[in-house]
Amino acid sequence: MTQVDTAPAEQDHAGPRDTGSGTWREGLHRVVVRALRPGPWKRGRVLAALALLLGLLMLLHAKIPNGVGRLGSVGSLVETFLPWFGLFVPVLLAAALWRRSATAVAALLVPTVAWLNLFGGLLGDKSHSAGDLTLVSHNVGADNPDPAGTARDLIASGADVLALEELSAPAAPLYEKALATAYPHHTVQGTVGLWSKLPLSGTRPVDTEMDAGPLGDTKPADVKLSYNRALRTTVATDQGPLTVYVAHLGSVRVTPRTGFWTDSRDRNAQALGKALAAEKSERVVLLGDLNGTMDDRALASVTSRLHSVQDSAGDGFGFTWPATFPVARIDQILVRGVTAESSWVLPATGSDHLPVAAGISW
Repeated sequence: MTQVDTAPAEQDHAGPRDTGSGTWREGLHRVVVRALRPGPWKRGRVLAALALLLGLLMLLHAKIPNGVGRLGSVGSLVETFLPWFGLFVPVLLAAALWRRSATAVAALLVPTVAWLNLFGGLLGDKSHSAGDLTLVSHNVGADNPDPAGTARDLIASGADVLALEELSAPAAPLYEKALATAYPHHTVQGTVGLWSKLPLSGTRPVDTEMDAGPLGDTKPADVKLSYNRALRTTVATDQGPLTVYVAHLGSVRVTPRTGFWTDSRDRNAQALGKALAAEKSERVVLLGDLNGTMDDRALASVTSRLHSVQDSAGDGFGFTWPATFPVARIDQILVRGVTAESSWVLPATGSDHLPVAAGISW
């Protein structure tokens, strides 16, 4: 009886002793793991480094060189799409929160402040009034299937002065016919044209090739004019003369051999900048497809003499290209000596660009 009664008691006593030992080991393991696990300020160092690099890229974009081997104009490429680099901030923030990294969250202040410093002023509507004169510029597209419809849309915009770029030889007469009633004064110089409700004078083509390339002085005058991509004229307004330039700078392309190729555009910009530097008029407007954004260093010779209406009267970023899903504003209205009161982007036409409009006053 004694052995029978004692055995179960010994077994019951051993069970709890083993369980207690296991619990103690598990607790010790948890304490060690917590001690060795990095804290919130030690986690996510890679994410923090990426955030700092993103901020430096935006702050020092002007230092990125152009002409980098087969990559071409890398600096201009980055500056063309610079506003979109801000999308990396919420992506990195989500990763930092998932990693519970205080270091990465703090580092994200650098690109956030950099982006707001560059583009915060474009957020919201800064328009003031309609202005004394409404300007519209539109690259109508050489392959536009409906020039007449595009002309009707532009008339409906109420523009007083209308600039068109990329006018093909077959389409130019169609625009002249469709716009004749609404705009009794007009000029076409090569592939650019200006239509106005007010009289024009002193119209002439502007050579944007700097005596180089297929449009240089070696070409006969009539051939140069047929390929001309810029003009200058004077619009007679109630407040006095307004000098208007219309320009379509060379295209940019991405090729395996040259990378982001901008040679033609850059050459045209330098020539246009020289023409603007020599311009004596106090009130000047530039309308056109510049194939570049206002952040692109290649347009510095132009943007140093005129300022974009987006700066003082824009409504958002005003992206214009491509029309189906705009990612960059390469169609511009720049002014000097007049006040931009409002700036907006018009609805799509048959072109691959969106028209841009602005109201100006004296």
